[in-house]
Amino acid sequence: MADEIKLFVAVYADADVHGDLVAEIRTRGYDAISALELKKEQSGLDDESQLEYASSQGRAILTHNQRHFEPLHRKWSSEGREHAGIILSVRSPIGELLRRMLRLLDQVTADEMRNNLRYLSDFAEHAK
Repeated sequence: MADEIKLFVAVYADADVHGDLVAEIRTRGYDAISALELKKEQSGLDDESQLEYASSQGRAILTHNQRHFEPLHRKWSSEGREHAGIILSVRSPIGELLRRMLRLLDQVTADEMRNNLRYLSDFAEHAK
């Protein structure tokens, strides 16, 4: 992972996240890519490999897969491995996910996201 300081979180959405969400994030000027856009490169990778890929790119991974990524976060922390962050979200309408992601991207720096796990539900309108 690069040692340069970045203000904004760069996002890598795994294949479970709707590609339209990533496109909407990008239209607002943020750096976001999706596993769906990188089909050949990302096909068949397991969850840990997805996290490794995101980390190698300096990107926080956005996923709906809480069941696997919470333990991965704990495992990597206990092993002293670094990642650019894990963003967990329940499935919701794209409009709501976009509002929550934009709040996260406006409030959390890349440095604050690094090696942390954040829940997108913390950025819901009512979660102030």
